Amino acid sequence: MYFKTSFSLLLLVLSISSFAQNAPLQKVTDPYFKLVRPEFKGDLAYETVAFVEQYWRLAGNTGFNNTVYRIAEKLEASGYVLEEKAKDSDRFTYRIETREMRQPTWEPVSASLKIVGSNETLLSSEANRNMIYMYSSSTPAEGITGEVIYVESKEALSSVDLKGKILFSDQVGYRTLQSALKDKGAVGVLTYDMPSYLQPEKNTTSIQFRGLRYDEKNPAWAIALSFEAKEKLKAELANGKVEVTVKAETKIYDSAELTIVANVKGSELPLESLVFSAHIQEPGANDNATGVGTQLEMAKITAELMKQGKLDLKRTLTFLWGDEIISTRRYIEEKDKREADINWGISLDMVGENTDVTGGTFLIEKMPDPSAIWTRGEDKHSEWGGRPLKIEDMKPHYLNDFILTNFEAQGEYADWVVKTNPFEGGSDHTPFLQADIPGLLLWHFTDQFYHTDNDRLDKVSQKTMVNVGTGALVSAYTLLNADETTVDQLMLMIAAKAQIRLLTEVQLSKKAIADGGSKEDEQKILDTWADYYAKAMDSIKDLVPADDEKTLRRIVLAKEAIKAHVPKL
Repeated sequence: MYFKTSFSLLLLVLSISSFAQNAPLQKVTDPYFKLVRPEFKGDLAYETVAFVEQYWRLAGNTGFNNTVYRIAEKLEASGYVLEEKAKDSDRFTYRIETREMRQPTWEPVSASLKIVGSNETLLSSEANRNMIYMYSSSTPAEGITGEVIYVESKEALSSVDLKGKILFSDQVGYRTLQSALKDKGAVGVLTYDMPSYLQPEKNTTSIQFRGLRYDEKNPAWAIALSFEAKEKLKAELANGKVEVTVKAETKIYDSAELTIVANVKGSELPLESLVFSAHIQEPGANDNATGVGTQLEMAKITAELMKQGKLDLKRTLTFLWGDEIISTRRYIEEKDKREADINWGISLDMVGENTDVTGGTFLIEKMPDPSAIWTRGEDKHSEWGGRPLKIEDMKPHYLNDFILTNFEAQGEYADWVVKTNPFEGGSDHTPFLQADIPGLLLWHFTDQFYHTDNDRLDKVSQKTMVNVGTGALVSAYTLLNADETTVDQLMLMIAAKAQIRLLTEVQLSKKAIADGGSKEDEQKILDTWADYYAKAMDSIKDLVPADDEKTLRRIVLAKEAIKAHVPKL
């Protein structure tokens, strides 16, 4: 009872009268939802996915570069002007950045694997375009034929004669096998390694893409097998000696890395910005042609709304497409190439799933909060997984709950499932966080076709891209035009979220104590969550002018109220 009364006082401090009439943020986000929903059809997003997913994309290669040029073409059609041709009055601009690469790029042309004496082709790149390892070299045009030697352990690897043979293992990783190519005279490698969450015994033809270290002086090839191909090969080996013929054609050549950046210049505070990022490389449709396409339609809609006079943006909005993590980190670090500071960063990665087919669900990967230290209750890690964080790793900010609230509103409107996962890392949101910029990830997991050659257009949902793009744009517009009313709504939201979280954690802690847990440990969890939300409340100050002493004082009072009324077990 004490806990509930304390939070009632907190809400009174925040002048909660409007909260009874409107959910937090609804007052400021509803106009943007009404603006965006009729415009976001998903046609451009889906058409872009269809174009992009036809290519095996790696920075510098044909598919990657053609994607950049396609984005540029569509941006220009929407009114974006190449920076070098732009006038000071142009608010929609873009540029293509070109950089030397540390190593050549690579792309597959064709590959096949046949058992000698059989009419059946065990694998063909026409059906399994991930079968050949990234940075594999070509075989002679007629292919390479050799006896297959199965290796069941690292120890066995050292005792077999491999000269002129083709290594095969479903137990030993490729990094271990690769040395045998050079040191023991093996001519190539066949591997099988499919994580259980990809359901390989169900998706028997799937192959998850793999890569080997580029070594100009020691060219090599490796083939990854599907579950079906692995089982057939092992069955043949059980009957005796097996020879296979491998044909592979690849291209390895010098190239340049491209990054494309589009800006919508803010009208009042152009030196403050929100950045959306979507990576181009990787060969799949959902990963990440959907991020590329969704973000492109977001850029188009923004320009159209502004040209029609239906929208203005006070702060700058940036769209970035490039090489995952590398391009985003470079954009953050190369301050001389951008005018605006970065206030927020949001990554779109695997945002178009047809979950009826792929499984999993849409997720918002949160900035590090205490659920990444103590993952319990409804908080769950994805199959990707994440290491437990420490209290000093926390990134308290309103962005987590702000984005979640907006996406839940779109989910309710569209009958669409929205969930979260604790911070795990591994995509374009991590460079933002490493630079102490608020940043999070929009994605899906677990996708049973993740990184496999079955991640194609038939697994993509145009409706999902519409939902993700709508939630993302509404969130961006709200932050970019944030004013005193936005600040008030954010304060209400954080107060309400803090109350809900602490009530939930109290119940979990009481159960843990009843089950024999430490009261001190459970109190630490509550204290950490309260501190997190107090600091999240404090972070709202980044939207308040320095001379607005009244609002800054209200934020301080709200912050102190959260910390002063932590429930005691």
